[in-house]
Amino acid sequence: MLVGLAAPAPPTPSPLGPRPVEASGPKNHRRAARPRLASRRPRFHALAEAVIRVLAFSSIAAIVLIFVFIGKEAWPLLHDAAIWKEVTLAKMWFAQQWPGYDVAEHVWQPVSEVPKYAAWPLVVGTLKVTFIAMLVAVPLGVGAALFVSQYAGRRLREIVKPTVELLAGVPSVVLGFFALMVMATWLQQALGLDSRLNALVAGVALSFAIIPVIFTVSEEAFGAVPRSYVEASTALGAARWQTIVRVVVPAAGPGVAAGIALGLGRAVGETMIVLMASGNAAILSASPADSVRTVSATIAAELAEVVFGGAHYTVLFFLGVLLFAFTLATNLLGEFAIGRMRRRLGGMA
Repeated sequence: MLVGLAAPAPPTPSPLGPRPVEASGPKNHRRAARPRLASRRPRFHALAEAVIRVLAFSSIAAIVLIFVFIGKEAWPLLHDAAIWKEVTLAKMWFAQQWPGYDVAEHVWQPVSEVPKYAAWPLVVGTLKVTFIAMLVAVPLGVGAALFVSQYAGRRLREIVKPTVELLAGVPSVVLGFFALMVMATWLQQALGLDSRLNALVAGVALSFAIIPVIFTVSEEAFGAVPRSYVEASTALGAARWQTIVRVVVPAAGPGVAAGIALGLGRAVGETMIVLMASGNAAILSASPADSVRTVSATIAAELAEVVFGGAHYTVLFFLGVLLFAFTLATNLLGEFAIGRMRRRLGGMA
């Protein structure tokens, strides 16, 4: 006996009208999953973003607060009549006729019977030590980076690169002690110098502190040059040295300039090496064989012994403002030069 199957009942029409038919493809599954993924976002993500944002702005705030504090402590030099009785901006930057001197001179003797606050001996000493340090560090740092990235084999590179970068971990007081006890004697005997501690010794010792900075940044810049540049130059028949001089070095120029700018900032602000190896004599002289005293070494040596709020105290903070401004100007000029070089290289490409 055959049993008939009942036909299914027709769907009941919805009062809101027919519903749209949804496709069952993978795209629609992803679209439907997006709001679910967004709704499942962990709550600590928002907290982590807030913490990272605060940390990013805190570094900027710290720099601003440091500059505000230094400027506040140096501000009395510009308006306080009691400070003006002992020191003024004119006495700091223009030669004065001091008792016991035949001609007007720049003298830094803040603790003498007649305090003298000439800033030029400190500024010139800073420039001399920095110039000598950069004169030694730039060729060695850039040259070593070029050798490691372009000529050295893999095994030699693994030895030279960590060795040079290891200098960055040597404390500055150790370098200063080495310069004081060993390097000063060597240079005096080799060059016949009258003064054992001088700008030359301090500059050479300071160069060991900034060579790792220049080397690391320059080596990364040389390594970042696209391989296609070198292959194209070789395909055109250029020799190895021609490719390096005319292709690799110009292409890595902005990175090398950035390394030199960082090294310059480190050299200007370094304190301990210069304090131990320069002789700490505020002499206004162009000779690298004379003892010198830098701005940073002066602040480190004298700030703990001054009277709070006095003229000497205010002048030291004013020197700190000058040091901060010089470092900032150096970094800004470096950024400008690097940006201009990148635009020029981009136009050539």
